[in-house]
Amino acid sequence: MTERVPQRNPWLVLACFLGVVAVVAAVGALAATSSKEIYERFDLPSWAPPVSLFGPVWTVLYVTIALSGWCYWRTDGENRGFAAYGIGLLVNLLWPPLFFEGGAAVLALLDILVLDVVVLVTIVLFARRSKLAAALQVPYLAWILFATALNTAIIVLN
Repeated sequence: MTERVPQRNPWLVLACFLGVVAVVAAVGALAATSSKEIYERFDLPSWAPPVSLFGPVWTVLYVTIALSGWCYWRTDGENRGFAAYGIGLLVNLLWPPLFFEGGAAVLALLDILVLDVVVLVTIVLFARRSKLAAALQVPYLAWILFATALNTAIIVLN
């Protein structure tokens, strides 16, 4: 007789994904407590969004990032997909302290360029198992590509 492996509660796993992503968001926010003042001191391109837009956008993106990981998990996703997802969270976590607290806009640009690639790889790997998991990463990729352009413009203008 074979032993049955107990199934994990999907709602508990979703709560874990939301929790892990919330920790990344909170640590990033704590590492950039003076981000509003710093952002407003920069010479910004005409297309730069107001500082008030960042919080709501990132809140929605973090929820979609968590949902994406959960959707992928529900397909018994491969380790490579989870590795890319985790690396993306870690690289995401590094950007706020580099850019805002470290005053290292060039290093932050390198970080976000890596993030762009990692999120693209995550989308490709997730798409093999779940089109929904991959699609939930697309707004995130679009936003960080915009942020990459903004980071570059800030370096050039300042």
